[in-house]
Amino acid sequence: MSQPTFDSISLRTELLENLASLQYHNMTDIQAQSLPAIIQGRDVIAQGKTGSGKTAAFGLGLLNKLNVKKFRIQSLVLCPTRELAEQVAAELRKLARTIHNIKILTLCGGVPIGKQIDSLYHGAHIIVGTPGRIEDHLNRQTLDLSFVDTFVLDEADRMLEMGFQSAIDAVVEQIPTQRQTLLFSATFPEKIEAISASIMHQPIMVKVESNHDQSTISQHFFQVNTNDERLEALNLLLLQHQPQSSVVFCNTKAETLAVCQQLNNQGFSALALNGDLEQRERDQTLVQFANKSASILVATDVAARGLDVDNLDAVFNYQMAHDIEVHVHRVGRTGRAGNKGLAFTFFSNKDQYKIELLNDLLGREIRDEALPRSSVLQREIAPPAMATIQLDSGKKQKIRAGDILGALTRDKDLQGDDIGKIQLFDNWAYVAVNRKKRKLALNKITNGKLKGRSVRARLLRG
Repeated sequence: MSQPTFDSISLRTELLENLASLQYHNMTDIQAQSLPAIIQGRDVIAQGKTGSGKTAAFGLGLLNKLNVKKFRIQSLVLCPTRELAEQVAAELRKLARTIHNIKILTLCGGVPIGKQIDSLYHGAHIIVGTPGRIEDHLNRQTLDLSFVDTFVLDEADRMLEMGFQSAIDAVVEQIPTQRQTLLFSATFPEKIEAISASIMHQPIMVKVESNHDQSTISQHFFQVNTNDERLEALNLLLLQHQPQSSVVFCNTKAETLAVCQQLNNQGFSALALNGDLEQRERDQTLVQFANKSASILVATDVAARGLDVDNLDAVFNYQMAHDIEVHVHRVGRTGRAGNKGLAFTFFSNKDQYKIELLNDLLGREIRDEALPRSSVLQREIAPPAMATIQLDSGKKQKIRAGDILGALTRDKDLQGDDIGKIQLFDNWAYVAVNRKKRKLALNKITNGKLKGRSVRARLLRG
């Protein structure tokens, strides 16, 4: 049975025209189940994982009722991380292309607050931000939420996990009680039930099961009882399987740093991703991992939200996830698009309850497997294929991907195959190059010209 189309629901004409131009025709499950109620103005709780199309579900809902002529904040979207807030804002701008003079602002921590205050002074229609920074603006009285008629909590479970309950409460106090509230969450723990009961009015509940087929994923379980055993198990499995790209999930920020350092000491190419990173550091880390300049990302669940990497070979649960659904989401990052994926989970005696739940979920009894023999320690570690060059110029300096590619391949001693992903940000850019030719590539950029002027560049460690 085919999915319902967007033109089967009562959306504004300019939104439908834009959706058609974006080649968005059929609704995803979460959109088909939630959008009609959202457009009717109902409060909605929608449970669905990242990638289910939830941003367009609430985005189309709030854009459909927005009055662009009233230049005041009408919608507020709260997200757990800067990266997700930026993604949501970008998607909203894409969906709103045909609505002229619309202004969407992101307000997140990790960036100077002064510029945000200036932007707020000039007004906005939609705010997308993180709870802590939104609360900060409310305390400074630089943000007026008294006209908000749509309030969205995106990935509400993660926000509560990160300790944002009091910040959310402070924000809710500043929003009119006559409003529409939309809550999106990958999981639905008791805390979410409690918050929804206190801030929502007769919400409609929508639940979309993950349609990600995990039959392409081979799951393996190893009992380890000390940190030394965990590190040894990780080392042996990485050497045995030699994955080109893998994510190691840890439960704390401190653990990401410790495990990452240990892996690098062993000769692997690892990067840590956690909530303490500034936005620029986070961008650098994600760019290097996505473009194959680093083969291992050691991350917390919260920091890895929104991570979009094709062909992830393996996932390691260094510690078991607190929640079984989170385990499923972690593991579901490998084995996509018909590719084979590997998932390795380390568990200890205290995890027995979770193992029993997983037994039921997987329909088999989980047994402790034997680790690879110590003879694999003699194997050489394959270095990543690529290295990353960072340029101190980007979109605001009118740099395009074609300019960088042209500068690198002009003399023919670097071929197109030597160049990987080129990613542009406002004031800097990143290009992946063949690791063996990284110094040649760096010299071409630093000694040449882009758009007729010299550009500073450096090699990133990785």
